[in-house]
Amino acid sequence: MTQSNTHSDPADTPETLGGPQGDSTRKDPEEWVTGDEPMTGAQRSYLDTLAREAGEELPGDLTKAQASEHIDRLQGASDRTA
Repeated sequence: MTQSNTHSDPADTPETLGGPQGDSTRKDPEEWVTGDEPMTGAQRSYLDTLAREAGEELPGDLTKAQASEHIDRLQGASDRTA
């Protein structure tokens, strides 16, 4: 006799945290607790590289959230990935 199983095998299901919100590692920068803080040195360096490659100039006083949004945008327009 074959038993019907409506649940998928746990080994086939990726581990998640935080419930139905989905991927908790990617938050909208607008929701970051520290999003209003100045961008980090690593963000500044990477954003400088991406902006130069794209031929853009960006303000040097971006917040962490703003820098992240520009990084995502510029990565999407280039061959670079995170």
